[in-house]
Amino acid sequence: MLKILILVSAFASASLLLLYLRPFTQKYLEEWQNRRMDKMTPRLDNMFMNVPLSKLILLDLLGPLILGGAAFFFLHSIMGVLIGVVLGMAIPLIVIKEMEKARREKFAQQIVDSLMVLTGALRAGLSLLQAFEVVAEEMPPPMSQEFSLILRENRVGVPLETSLANLKKRMQLEELDLVITAILVSRETGGDLTETFSQLIFTIREKSKILGRLKALTVQAKLQGIVMGALPVAFVFFVYTFNPHFFDIMFEESVGRLMIGAAIIGELLGIFFIRQFSKIEV
Repeated sequence: MLKILILVSAFASASLLLLYLRPFTQKYLEEWQNRRMDKMTPRLDNMFMNVPLSKLILLDLLGPLILGGAAFFFLHSIMGVLIGVVLGMAIPLIVIKEMEKARREKFAQQIVDSLMVLTGALRAGLSLLQAFEVVAEEMPPPMSQEFSLILRENRVGVPLETSLANLKKRMQLEELDLVITAILVSRETGGDLTETFSQLIFTIREKSKILGRLKALTVQAKLQGIVMGALPVAFVFFVYTFNPHFFDIMFEESVGRLMIGAAIIGELLGIFFIRQFSKIEV
């Protein structure tokens, strides 16, 4: 009970101190918040997610407050509060990164179908921009969104080369790089673009088959890394649950602390090397 009162008093004191220093820190906090918004809003715009700035700021502020308060409630520790606040600040960026990754993977899965639509439209006698319109109409998001953006940029005077370069920068996919390079070379030197697209479809499909086989071959190593990484944590958790004082001697003796440090370092190195050895670049 005394410990909780001390923590509450410390939290209240820190809050009063921050309130007193608000006029001096408000400017720096606003600059810091603006920098975070400058990082997040362009990435959300690239995913065609129109989140109002006021809501985005509110969500960005609520994360640290909620996780910091939860950590204080469950752990009764200032260090836990700091960890919760840091996690609350990191989670929005992590979520945005995962959303970008998922969108990029979905876009990659649609490339072959889009090339088939483009090939059919070009063989029907349509121009390249008209073929882009067919892709924007027939393909689902995110492919339709990206090609619609290219068409809107073209209508306001943006060169096609610039629009394709922007698309390349947003998606960052090797398969898309091949498609854009083929389009740009064809516009400069001429040639049968439909035949080029047909070759690209074959190449991308063969690459997908190879990647699928590699994933099947490396899944065992990845599962082994997950199991080996989780076993020590699970062991410590169950032992501590049944006997909280089992590891006291390890923390009290210098040799025990060294052994714990060596075990943690060895565990992290093992996970790192398993992950590295299970990666195969194609």
